[in-house]
Amino acid sequence: MAAAPVWSVDPRTGKQREQVAVEATAQEVDAAVRAAHAAREALADRAVRAAFLRSAADELKAAETTLVEVADAESALGPVRLTGELARTCYQLRAFADLVDEGAFLDVVVDHPDDTATPPVPDLRRYKIPLGVVAVYSASNFPFAFSVAGGDTASALAAGCPVVVKAHPDHPALSELVAKVLRRAAAGHGIPDGVLGLVHGFEAGVELIKHPLVAAAGFTGSVRGGRALFDAAAARPVPIPFHGELGSLNPVVVTQAAAVERAEAIGTGLAGSMTLGVGQFCVKPGLVLVPAGDAGDGLVKSLTDAVGATDAGVLLDHRMRDNFVAGVAERAALPDVESPVTPGAGGEHTVSAGFLTVPAARLAAEGEHDLLLEECFGPVTVVARYEDEAEVRGVLSRLPGNLTATVQLSAGEAAGEGAGADLLAAVTPLAGRVLVNGWPTGVAVAPAQHHGGPYPATTSTSTSVGGTAVERWLRPVVYQGTPEALLPAELRDDNPLGLPRRFNGRLER
Repeated sequence: MAAAPVWSVDPRTGKQREQVAVEATAQEVDAAVRAAHAAREALADRAVRAAFLRSAADELKAAETTLVEVADAESALGPVRLTGELARTCYQLRAFADLVDEGAFLDVVVDHPDDTATPPVPDLRRYKIPLGVVAVYSASNFPFAFSVAGGDTASALAAGCPVVVKAHPDHPALSELVAKVLRRAAAGHGIPDGVLGLVHGFEAGVELIKHPLVAAAGFTGSVRGGRALFDAAAARPVPIPFHGELGSLNPVVVTQAAAVERAEAIGTGLAGSMTLGVGQFCVKPGLVLVPAGDAGDGLVKSLTDAVGATDAGVLLDHRMRDNFVAGVAERAALPDVESPVTPGAGGEHTVSAGFLTVPAARLAAEGEHDLLLEECFGPVTVVARYEDEAEVRGVLSRLPGNLTATVQLSAGEAAGEGAGADLLAAVTPLAGRVLVNGWPTGVAVAPAQHHGGPYPATTSTSTSVGGTAVERWLRPVVYQGTPEALLPAELRDDNPLGLPRRFNGRLER
């Protein structure tokens, strides 16, 4: 049977643009993984891989015009958004290069023998080593930052792990171009092409997670797809870590006092956040708890005006558009659900933003309204009107894990008056990032960032954004009683690499 062709598709029209590649066979997946495995030694030198990461950023920047043009043709995200996303991707590569140069991520600890301890301590030297080949599953909604050259790939390469990427079908042409750019950067440092493999096709993704030389995987996508791969990773003869970002409702709680104080600003801010990028962000606020009564009415009016003035937009592909139209229709048909601004089809290829309202009491108990507690990908949110704090607590108690949780407080509550601290304590167990008087869309690439959360937001406790994302692709190893001449350079007493470390209990920088 001939391999199925891979087409670049224009989401603005639904028409095929060009054939980009063919879906990879099991043999081709095997070849890509084996080539990656063979490239491991080329990444062993930290200086080489830091230089490679910087060159990759430089090469991507140099190709910006072409890359953004192709990305826009396949995603309809627009050149402004895509140019910013590419800049973020380049920054991320350089940030990981700096992290590699610093070396603290190796977590070096040296303990000399201590016969006076109980029990006695032998000579112990610990650091972290790369796991091996990492499988990366690209996201649809971030064709640069969570794709071929995105955070999973950058952090894996920083750890010293070669990568095989399963390209997302929404941007195959861009994936091919970015892979070529990264391989060109690798060649400049004597690193073989195999350090970055690229495969297309659903079956290729399945074969990739099963391959015995794949040591870990990173995924960004749906709960259904991510859970299937997570289960496959766990069912292998040798299970592997699977770091998946699957789905998130990103709840927001607006207090009564906050609604009284700044209803219009909150409504406008919510509209901007839920419609940003046509609602195609994993951190889009999908459930907002708003007080019933006059204060909440003012907020809903502000939201109505702002969302009603939002232009129809194009989703990443027509499958997503169909799912969005069907999903909001099913939700809007539930009892006591109203649509002040009706979301749905905006045209043959577009969708219109909108929002739904429902009494919070409907969500506080199990029933058919549980559908409103599931993520709906696209420009829609659910506003749940609560009567009292008990209803807020009841809804929060039923929520699954999330990437973010937001509280909108009054000035007094933010200063420590009232129940602000209690509300923060209530939402903290639900999410990996908690915001006060902000909006969750926009994930800064910074050392303190955490982009993850309790399941189903992610399948692990790790982050996919920020420097600590590198920890996903490392494992600790301890050498005991090993002669100095046989130790890795990272663990020798004289510290020839100048690494930060903890030496006999003292932190050395």
